[in-house]
Amino acid sequence: MFDRESFAALTAQMKEQGIRRLLVLSGEPDWTLQQAGQLREQLGGDGLWVSPQLLPEPCCAPGALKTLLGREFEHAFFDAREGFDVAAFAALAGTLKAGSWLVLLTPDLASWPQQADADSVRWSDSPQPIATPHFVQHFCRTLSADRDALVWQQTQIRYPNDISRPHWHQANGAPLAGQAEILASLAVMPPGVAVVTAERGRGKSALAGIHLRTLKGRPIVTAPAKAATDVLARFAGERFQFMAPDALLASSEQADWLIVDEAAAIPGPLQEKLVSRFPRVLLTTTVQGYEGTGRGFLLKFCARFPHLQAFTLDQPVRWAAGCPLEQFVAQALLFDDALPELPASDELHFQSVEQSAWLTQPALPEAMYRLLSAAHYRTSPLDLRRMMDAPGQHFVAAHYDGLLAGALWLVDEGGLSPELSRAVWAGFRRPRGNLVAQSLAAHGGSPQAAVLRSRRVSRIAIHPQKQRQGTGLKMLANLVAQTRDCDYLSVSFGYTDELWRFWQRAGFRLVRLGTHREASSGCYNAMAVYPLTEAGEQLAEREQARLARDAVWLNEWRDVVLRAERPPETILTKDDWSELAGFAFAHRPLMAALGSLNRLLLAVDLPLPALRGGLLQTPEAELCQILQLSGRKALLVEQRRETAAALEVLDPVRASQLMEQVRALA
Repeated sequence: MFDRESFAALTAQMKEQGIRRLLVLSGEPDWTLQQAGQLREQLGGDGLWVSPQLLPEPCCAPGALKTLLGREFEHAFFDAREGFDVAAFAALAGTLKAGSWLVLLTPDLASWPQQADADSVRWSDSPQPIATPHFVQHFCRTLSADRDALVWQQTQIRYPNDISRPHWHQANGAPLAGQAEILASLAVMPPGVAVVTAERGRGKSALAGIHLRTLKGRPIVTAPAKAATDVLARFAGERFQFMAPDALLASSEQADWLIVDEAAAIPGPLQEKLVSRFPRVLLTTTVQGYEGTGRGFLLKFCARFPHLQAFTLDQPVRWAAGCPLEQFVAQALLFDDALPELPASDELHFQSVEQSAWLTQPALPEAMYRLLSAAHYRTSPLDLRRMMDAPGQHFVAAHYDGLLAGALWLVDEGGLSPELSRAVWAGFRRPRGNLVAQSLAAHGGSPQAAVLRSRRVSRIAIHPQKQRQGTGLKMLANLVAQTRDCDYLSVSFGYTDELWRFWQRAGFRLVRLGTHREASSGCYNAMAVYPLTEAGEQLAEREQARLARDAVWLNEWRDVVLRAERPPETILTKDDWSELAGFAFAHRPLMAALGSLNRLLLAVDLPLPALRGGLLQTPEAELCQILQLSGRKALLVEQRRETAAALEVLDPVRASQLMEQVRALA
């Protein structure tokens, strides 16, 4: 029986102690909603609802919660009855004040592992929601072991242990010792870049606001969203001036300081341009948690600045040390990415790890996830969900004397029917998943890439003590030797000379290089394969030859140049005709047909202004104005029409036959 008087007393005690707690409501959907509504009224009636359903204000959908980062709330209710967005759950925990409850609505705990999770559609590459038993059971184990949470099930209730805690004194706005030391260093900082990293609630934004209020010269603040800068603005007072990152870059604004709040949530290339514009820059960010940053923010992005000043805040400001809610979220979502010291041993052992290990030996996959988080920029709770429960995931661990030194994350791809693969090639279909296999079919020259069975290296992480010692190459060599029932291995990565040399040394062959830089990495997307069967070998040879044949044309679209082994060819081959038909009569992208289209222009003496202008990289807006077209879509339609007209001139019978064949794939 739930005792509301005891609950009120416990809430008052939490405020005195400066802690927050989790309250789980588990049972039938209507029952949990009813109890949550009554709790909301008892707690003041204005607790934030986070739910995919429209509920009384204040309320927001899980996907919109990122717009509230940087704000503070007293009590919140998270609806996970049909689906559990754990990144939003963690983000919500970071917004709650001392003394708050985070009330989590869940299905009945006993049946929850078998229930389909609506949120899984976002990360599982499955067309329908799937059950997520490994994550749910891990979450329930963590909950069972946590004696600070209040667990209210429909048939029973478990109150938190009554642990004596010291009285908490809320910060009065004056800098704490750690903040004061950093502020003193920033006050005398020469031109350059400084970064302040910490977990949630450590006062990063407050520190940035105090610095902004007291610094000499003109400051500008930017962040992923203005709503995320409420705390910073409150401490900065009248000196707060905000500009969105893209607007700031497009402007001619000058300032003595640029303050970037939650910097890791801004794409690296955009951030690099911002940093280069201003003499002094302060970056603040959370390096553990739901933003998906990990140590990678320091290792990958901040390492670009040779004289970077890095500071860390450890002491919580907005709640007391040892806050139960913070500890639960960190344990449930494996936020601790600290790595153990490795022995000096040179004897490396490999172990295949499947998702069932989360039930049989959870310490191993937990260690692998921590290593992946520590090594990769923007690892997020969605990666944890995918690793635990998405179909087709496989893992390999590398050990030195029983301690984890490396982790491989592999994903099954391919195996599509020939009919579906040809529809993917034509651009009529794009089913979920199969990143490399589908991309090679949709942008490369062969639908066969998606028919063959493959396994993609999704992530590879090596312990810092074992990096640059050949551990990664040994893991990949073992993978090649142990992989069965696959035609090829693949990898997709942001192209740099160093990364490509690594994959090349591992025996992979470059088969695709994109023509625009990815916003997240600032690099061109590259794809490489390692053939394992004769069919895989034929695919690799064909795609390598295609990449080499088109290199002279593709090099015009990027500043990473692939060596053109031969002068540009002008003869239209059978493959060119197929490619051109796919562009003219279906939905093949222009960039996929770039080489064939250039050879077509050399083969015909027709004006083709939309096509010629596009291949000469005339700005789209300018080209649309010249041709009196309404925009990008109309321009593409005209380019397809001109291609069809050119094929008709070259060989009307062949063009008509190909048109029928291609349109039959729809």
